[in-house]
Amino acid sequence: MTDLRPYINHLKSRTPDGSACFYVVGLGRSGLASATALQAAEATVMVWDDQEKSRQAAAAKGFAVVAPESVEFKSLQAVVLAPGIPLTHPQPHPVVMQAQAAGIEVISDLEILYRAHALKGSDAPRFVGITGTNGKSTTTVLIAHLLSEAGMNVVCGGNLGTAVFELPDLSGDGVYVLELSSYQLDLCHQFRFNAALLLNMSPDHLDRHGDMEGYAKAKARIFNNQTTNDAAFVGLDDEHSRQIFDVLNSRKNQQVIPLSVTTRVAEGLFAVEGQLCDDRFAHRDAVLDLGELPTLVGQHNHQNALAAYGICRFLGLDIQTIEQGLQSFGGLVHRQELCLRTPVLRIINDSKATNVEATARALGSFSNIIWIAGGLAKEGGFTALKPLLHSVRKAFLIGEGAEQMNRELSDSLPATVMSRTLEQAVPAALAAAGELHQQTGECATVLLSPACASFDQFKSFEARGDHFKALVRESLKEKTKGDKA
Repeated sequence: MTDLRPYINHLKSRTPDGSACFYVVGLGRSGLASATALQAAEATVMVWDDQEKSRQAAAAKGFAVVAPESVEFKSLQAVVLAPGIPLTHPQPHPVVMQAQAAGIEVISDLEILYRAHALKGSDAPRFVGITGTNGKSTTTVLIAHLLSEAGMNVVCGGNLGTAVFELPDLSGDGVYVLELSSYQLDLCHQFRFNAALLLNMSPDHLDRHGDMEGYAKAKARIFNNQTTNDAAFVGLDDEHSRQIFDVLNSRKNQQVIPLSVTTRVAEGLFAVEGQLCDDRFAHRDAVLDLGELPTLVGQHNHQNALAAYGICRFLGLDIQTIEQGLQSFGGLVHRQELCLRTPVLRIINDSKATNVEATARALGSFSNIIWIAGGLAKEGGFTALKPLLHSVRKAFLIGEGAEQMNRELSDSLPATVMSRTLEQAVPAALAAAGELHQQTGECATVLLSPACASFDQFKSFEARGDHFKALVRESLKEKTKGDKA
């Protein structure tokens, strides 16, 4: 945990009464971690959550739970707002309006982390920020992996799941690699990233930002405060990101580096026929073969690898070190997770694919697919998947959404089986994969990519993915016993 005492003492020295008082609103993981870090630094901390259960849990931990109507907002240093609480849309939370009326900052735990480290001057760590609609988690973990494999002192967190005040305290030789949502970026004001990345943008969270323009504006905040010593990496494969690139490039406040997996770009990084090409740092084509990366399959993962390569080159890593790190990357759990790879069979756990868009990326990444899909269907149906079903050889459908999925997709699939549960689907899918290999001589891919939420049969997509992997292990073990017999 970052030691906030120098920061709090600095604040106290600048207030007439020598105080530093914070109001932490939203008591999930990040909120409680923020309150803990601030209180440990001897700041005055009050907390609040709209949920009674959360308030009771905070009180049990010794925090002062104070209702908004009892807070003297003008006495606060800042309101520390959890990202999930509305800042602007569909309407500001009442605490936000009270703070703004009193002229008090509304900030995030990330902003406090940065301000505390900025006081260190030359001994401050470096910050890498990653945002985008899709791929940011994989890219965040991949960058951290590459830097760690190169021997650097690195931690990653943020929107990825680990609150920033649960991360180790770093100094000048360290690097924070942080995944950032649009909600978090809305609450960052002074944060300056040494390297910042916008992977892509498509409509998302529009209820929280009003419209696509508001969403794009929030995402672009990741590049605020950068200087000519810093780098802004921007994907060019969607219109909204291209517009942000054009604005940054015209302002010339920082080094602006384009990325593309669809076209060649000057003074940037791009992919051509599966080859990573570098016109920025190495000035040559075919730096490495993206098709040889076992856990980064598909065009979307090539974009992730391209971005990670660029940031790590900017931070000083050489090509060979990056290539070795890309080869050793294990991937993210439940995100096209490679569970098994042999010449006969490949098994992929993509339980995180809870919507059609995520499953579309998976279906476009593999061939000879035995597909396990279904669960709690979301709005919009499944017909958008039809153009991507040419690689599916057989589908095993589960959960409440199985009937709808079969009704909308069966005419585009060679065969469908209404398995209903994973317990029925997994052994049958493995058997079908074995038959497919015998018929074609090619490797078959058993792919769990549900395109549905998990809550009809599981408490979370993580629980669904873990159960899938357990059933795979059990089925393969039984098959091995049968073969020996």
